Amino acid sequence: MDPTVVLDVEPDCFLRSFAVSDAGRLFELIDAQRSFLRTWLPWLNTTMTVSDTRMVIETALQQQSANNGFQAGLWSHQRLIGVIGYHRVDWPNRSTSIGYWLGEEFQGAGIMTKACRSMISYAFDEYHLHRVEIRCAEQNLRSRAIPERLGFRPEGKIREAEWLYNHYVDHIVYGMLAPDWYVRELRNQASIPGVTR
Repeated sequence: MDPTVVLDVEPDCFLRSFAVSDAGRLFELIDAQRSFLRTWLPWLNTTMTVSDTRMVIETALQQQSANNGFQAGLWSHQRLIGVIGYHRVDWPNRSTSIGYWLGEEFQGAGIMTKACRSMISYAFDEYHLHRVEIRCAEQNLRSRAIPERLGFRPEGKIREAEWLYNHYVDHIVYGMLAPDWYVRELRNQASIPGVTR
């Protein structure tokens, strides 16, 4: 089994690749947020029990074992508050895409933006990928704000890309290339007082 991945997000907040033992806590979070999550996530009807959630985590562990990325819980003060992960890794083209969701009460504090930054840096630094993509439903403005805040370039719209219970939604595609990311990160470090190279 691949080693657990742990990435710092901010003080007392980190992301950690899932273990089967997380199934109960993940189900509790999903179940408590079900009506909120249903607005933009299509899989709520297939995650109705702890057993369903355990199967999701087992699939994620198979993904990680196959060197195809990983799924992680986002933890704040030892409480599970969201999920983030790579959908898969396209090794021949050195690219991946990131998906994420956060409990309603934890939104608006910039936590998921910081978690995405950690995952993007990991993709470029550890996997040595060339491209990271984020796709968001066109009307999901909170989700779209994250790649926009991180300097991703909007690259187009995929019409009726996802079936969401009773209707299709269009997706906006955002892309970031490794050279652009490193330039952006260097500029960010240069603007922080006390950070030297």
